[in-house]
Amino acid sequence: MNPRIKYFCQVTIARAYVRVIGAQREPSWIIGDTLLPFLSVAGLVLVYRAMKAPPEYTGFVVLGGVMMTFWASMLWTMGMQLFWEKETGNLARYLMTPMPRPALLLGMALGGVFMAATRAAMIFVVSKFLFKIEFQMGQPWLALAVFSATMAALYGMGMTVCSLFFMAGRGVNYGLTALFEPSMFLGGFYFPIKSLGMFTAAAAAALIPTTMGLDALRQIVFNARALGFLDPETELGLLLVMGIIFVYLSVWAVGKMEEIGRRHGKLITRES
Repeated sequence: MNPRIKYFCQVTIARAYVRVIGAQREPSWIIGDTLLPFLSVAGLVLVYRAMKAPPEYTGFVVLGGVMMTFWASMLWTMGMQLFWEKETGNLARYLMTPMPRPALLLGMALGGVFMAATRAAMIFVVSKFLFKIEFQMGQPWLALAVFSATMAALYGMGMTVCSLFFMAGRGVNYGLTALFEPSMFLGGFYFPIKSLGMFTAAAAAALIPTTMGLDALRQIVFNARALGFLDPETELGLLLVMGIIFVYLSVWAVGKMEEIGRRHGKLITRES
């Protein structure tokens, strides 16, 4: 193996390892991050059933709850990662180490996917057996491709905003909290995005990768193409384009952040 590729892989695995092991050291986080989202999912499922909505709407809610864990991981865990690294003093060591920055970002993303996936799997399994959800998946490979493209776009977006949020300082926590509920609404986590109207749905899909990812997965998994915004194949193509754009922007943003820090000498200064 090429030494550069080998070193890139080693950095990626090392950074992902920290997040994977860290997730196992505090079991209470797993319970809190899983139980609370499941309660909101269960509440909405019961509302739909009380209204005698079509059975697929129950599945829409559960799938939205599963994807919500990845969205929350991107918005908080990925978005604030570099700022937390600065506060704990690790960022200085990262910048002094002659390692490829994209490998660092990729390791962060892979670790984040693992952490979110454990929580998502628990929500999915409990919901499936508790609410007796039936899936009608006729194209499993297409569903896998859509999910993978959604994760690539989502964590590409997370790697981009982590640099931007880092430069914004502590005040970004308030912005993240304010953005969470609007993003849940525009992402269509608990209802078909098409019901917002084509113009609003198009605007949301252009901003949030999970909007198109969820829409495509619902069409495939529950055979509900009549409720879809666009056909799954088109949405898959758009997600791939978004993933490429966000990954490129993430590498550029981290490079720009490092350049500004070296120029002004303030990148690793703790805020008072």
